[in-house]
Amino acid sequence: MKLTSVIALLLASAAFAASPASADTLATIKERGKLNCGVSEGVLGFSNADDKGVWTGFDVDFCKAVAAAVLGDPSKVTYVPLSTKARFAALQSGEVDLLSRQTTWTQSRDTGMGMRFVGTIYYDGQGFMVKKSVGVNSAKELSGATLCTETGTTTEMNAADFFKANNIKYDIISFEKADQTIAAFNTDRCDVYTTDASALYAQRLVLTDPDSSLVLPEIISKEPLGPAVRQGDDRWFGIVRWTLFALINAEELGVTKDNIAAQLESDNPEVRRFLGAEGNTGESMGLDQKWVYNIVAATGNYGEMFERSLGKGSPLKIDRGINALWNAGGLMYAPPIR
Repeated sequence: MKLTSVIALLLASAAFAASPASADTLATIKERGKLNCGVSEGVLGFSNADDKGVWTGFDVDFCKAVAAAVLGDPSKVTYVPLSTKARFAALQSGEVDLLSRQTTWTQSRDTGMGMRFVGTIYYDGQGFMVKKSVGVNSAKELSGATLCTETGTTTEMNAADFFKANNIKYDIISFEKADQTIAAFNTDRCDVYTTDASALYAQRLVLTDPDSSLVLPEIISKEPLGPAVRQGDDRWFGIVRWTLFALINAEELGVTKDNIAAQLESDNPEVRRFLGAEGNTGESMGLDQKWVYNIVAATGNYGEMFERSLGKGSPLKIDRGINALWNAGGLMYAPPIR
């Protein structure tokens, strides 16, 4: 082998060894003492900061759950607000350890962008919101409409496919930030706001007159939203994936934030193993044996998270629908922890 080839190979190997993807993310987080979690710049119900900088929401709770699993403390999170355009670069570069930000799991993102989705945390689909004054009740009545949406999302292609299939003419205006998009819709710069249906229900609440708009019934795409991590660190991938599965399994087993301490004394051996009262399911991932206990004690189970931020007990009042557990008519199903 020529010397130049040897040098090139050594340089390439060194670059890979130094890349964020090849790093030990768990060790880095423990040394840092905090999880860096990428979230949205502000979507009510999912991730939103109040005027004191306190973050709340469904995606925020997942960040807390991972911090509880890894560090034993859900408060040890630095929230990094990211636009749709900037989110992938922030994950790839190592700026964030985890992306928990209403991101659709697609083949191209999962295989060609240096990232891996750990699972589906919310089954969604793209919808349309219009002003009631427009006088339409179906997306198929939107001929000649101007749409607003965000760049760097799946919505532009989905809209193009839908309108082409239905032979409908339309125009589209794309913005980098969600607040720019909702402002354009609010001031009648566009007739329609299109994005994931869950986000439409959230953004409708920040309009000057929320009752002036409605979400049309059509759902035109599959949008499985999920947390994502960088490729190349299987242990970290496993930790984040099984955090999601722990939340779902906790709901199925009836383990809640309020009863979890009592459940340590459960007569059900599956519950005792689940919570670390027997055995150590965290050992293979480099976690404490009470990693699941710490998760549920911090955020409650999946159903509690949903109800608090998105469900009937929240301002969004979204029905569980297909996000219910598999044994309640939904799609939420997790492998067992054993």
